[in-house]
Amino acid sequence: MNFDLTDEQEMVRDTFARFLDEHSSTIRVRAAHPSGFDPALWQGLGEMGAFGMRVPEEFGGLGMGLLDAAVLMDEAGRSLVSGPLAETLVATRLLSQLGGDAQADVLSRAIGGETVVTVALHDIAAMPSQWVPGGLVAESVIARRGNDIVLVSVPEAARKAEENLASTPIAEIDLGALDAAVLGSGSEALAAFAAGIEEWKLLIAAGLAGIGREALKLASAYANERMAFGQLIGTFQGISHPLADRLCEVDGAKFLVWKAIRDIYDGSDEASAGISLALHWASKYCVDAASQALHTFGGYGLTTEYDVHLFVLRAKAWPLVFGDTDLLLDEAARRLYAGEAASLPDAGEVPIDFDLGDEARQVCEEIAKLFEEKVTPEMRARFHYSWEGYVPEVHKMLADNNLLFPGLPEVLSGRNISPYAKIAAMGELEKQGYNTPGANVAAMVSMIIHKYGSDELKRDVLPRIINGEVLTSLGYSEPSCGSDVFAAQCKATPDGNGWRIDGTKMWTSGANLADYVLMLCRTNTEVPKHKGLTMFIVPLKAEGVTVQAVHTFMNERTNITFYDGVRIPDSWRLGDVDGGTKTMSAALELEHGGGFSKVMKGMIHAAEELCGEIATPAGKLIDQPHARRRLAKAVAHLWISEMMTYRAQWASVEKKPSGGFGPMAKMWSSEKFLVDSRDLLDLTAPLSLSKRTGAAALVNQCFRHAHGTTIYGGTSEVHRSMVAERYLGLPRTRG
Repeated sequence: MNFDLTDEQEMVRDTFARFLDEHSSTIRVRAAHPSGFDPALWQGLGEMGAFGMRVPEEFGGLGMGLLDAAVLMDEAGRSLVSGPLAETLVATRLLSQLGGDAQADVLSRAIGGETVVTVALHDIAAMPSQWVPGGLVAESVIARRGNDIVLVSVPEAARKAEENLASTPIAEIDLGALDAAVLGSGSEALAAFAAGIEEWKLLIAAGLAGIGREALKLASAYANERMAFGQLIGTFQGISHPLADRLCEVDGAKFLVWKAIRDIYDGSDEASAGISLALHWASKYCVDAASQALHTFGGYGLTTEYDVHLFVLRAKAWPLVFGDTDLLLDEAARRLYAGEAASLPDAGEVPIDFDLGDEARQVCEEIAKLFEEKVTPEMRARFHYSWEGYVPEVHKMLADNNLLFPGLPEVLSGRNISPYAKIAAMGELEKQGYNTPGANVAAMVSMIIHKYGSDELKRDVLPRIINGEVLTSLGYSEPSCGSDVFAAQCKATPDGNGWRIDGTKMWTSGANLADYVLMLCRTNTEVPKHKGLTMFIVPLKAEGVTVQAVHTFMNERTNITFYDGVRIPDSWRLGDVDGGTKTMSAALELEHGGGFSKVMKGMIHAAEELCGEIATPAGKLIDQPHARRRLAKAVAHLWISEMMTYRAQWASVEKKPSGGFGPMAKMWSSEKFLVDSRDLLDLTAPLSLSKRTGAAALVNQCFRHAHGTTIYGGTSEVHRSMVAERYLGLPRTRG
């Protein structure tokens, strides 16, 4: 897996970024109004080779890949570049593919920035007069005309300036009435042009992501300076949380672009739909990000003296020259569910990679074989996504095959496999239907005992856990504390050579099945609350422990646990007295690092199955455009969730600065899981009301399950604050 650009790509990005910072500042952008074109900037970009980036070297270009062009467009969006850059990148590539010697001069001048060549986005045989991006300044336009691809010469008289939303150089031109040279005819030429339009969609989406991110950067800087009611406005969750949400959506736009490019490279069936989803998503949510940024400035954002309004207008205008971009969701739906084909551009070299590797595939195959051979239908009937799905025989089987904690060192009965293979193994267990909250907590507790435990714990408790004989649960939350674990009041007081535990813990899931609980207790009330905590292992079968069931509407059982004078030896303490914060830090980080993409995928597949079963007066539901559209929207949420989770895991494995990637993945995926569970329940109603075994039961269950995912492991509000602070650099929003 890799989310890093190559050193060469980073150098190219930095070079263009420095150039655009100087030559496409907002002062220069304003100066280019009302035409929206900066001739000096254009010439400079030509001299740097920007317009030849996608042109093969034999035609005078740089022969670079689609990802390189997307990176350039991200910088172009950030700097609101004044000119039809995406269109020219597509046009020069098409000229190199179709133009031949006859158009060599036009290609050379376009690459050098001496002339502007753009593309018409619709067939001029059907729409001879249409809005052309860059049409105000273009001497030539490449267009489809029925079965031909033509180069239309556009005299200055045909290019009429007209005020428009964002002062971009668009123009409405009657291309059918102008002279045109045929560049190519037939299927190959048409496919090349169609692929160019698909490339344009990705490049515009990449540019929109740059616009959205820069707008949020401006808003964050303002929120770190502006005071209200004696405080920086960035401390108000009403400011920081919407910005955190919009950041997730902007990152989602970039990830959909990156995924589509990688899918093109891999020949994935998802590539064409990914292109449509990328532009649909970016055209909606990057505008939302810019608008939220403007809102942060309050009334000042409405004034022309502040730059943020430029980002709002440009984000809205760039994609709309294509028309209503909401229709792209329908296009994605047809590509996903109706077999609609699309011509795809060549991706070139793509260093980003979201594959988990051969080791991951091998361990998944081993798990699948083990379940096929060893797990009976009776065992499978007991599977459940919660702790209540714990099947002792399966738990022990996994332990015996060193697959219960596959990512842990061998000394802890793991395999010491790569973190990516561990991710895949967890995914395969999910695919098999065996959810493993008990195993995940046991792995966490095993690591903490191994690092902080006494010889007694390592001798008497740790082997039972790693051999799959017992479970452990977590005792963090309390009835009055919620997600604020540092407010714990459950007391541990010295008692001879040990400790006496008194108090109550809430949400101790699995306590009815477990032998031990990893417990955070208050050991000092004279210091700041986060410094007066100590971690212990407490046996749940000990005298004084009471486990009381708490049932949720999600069809889960959790527990409230009472501790009345429970005595344990000091050897069952983990770490230093009053050092519990340090001891549990690794455990909390593990809780914040994941997402819910796997269960989202299962829910979508179940909804697809139901749509294939449900009959309507117009035929099967899966054949109805509105159903496909809603499924496609859920797929977009799924793909972004997967990418966010992969990035968080990659950053952790490769020791990269995380910027709150883990909290972002958890918060985003849980929120979209909830949104989609509602919508897909609606879509497949009334069948989805049933708990009938199979797809209906799963969609029904997911609606209930999703509500919990936005709460446990830290509420979405807690994670939004983390994203705002770590990624956007906003001040702390909580005490």
